[in-house]
Amino acid sequence: MDILKKRVLQAMSLTDDFYNHINEGCLTLKISDVPSNTIGGQAYCIIGARESYLKALKNGHWVGFDCSLIDSNDKPLINSKLEETHANIERFLRETGIDNITSNLLFDLLEHEVQHHGQLIRYTYANKVEFPKSWNIRYTV
Repeated sequence: MDILKKRVLQAMSLTDDFYNHINEGCLTLKISDVPSNTIGGQAYCIIGARESYLKALKNGHWVGFDCSLIDSNDKPLINSKLEETHANIERFLRETGIDNITSNLLFDLLEHEVQHHGQLIRYTYANKVEFPKSWNIRYTV
């Protein structure tokens, strides 16, 4: 299960790199001509999922979605929340063994984070934004 922990942390690092790389103006970008929230709205969902899955991991079951991000257009706040949630999950993984419930929740968190990577790739292409180097390496974009 160490590989699962490693992959969760790797996915979170890629997300963090993405939001560190883009400029603040990118947070309001959408995909035109399709139902779409913003790149900042994607951050809200990612941060909320990290916070909510950590709560679920600690409780052994899903206890609902909640997000502490109050402004999805504030790049310093988003980056701070991404760093905080990443560190909190990394600390939990370092200190906790993985049982069946925890591994299922970790897989759910990993799937959620990576699903947002796919969405962010579409946003990035649609808005002609440059990818961070780590995404070029990982996803060949």
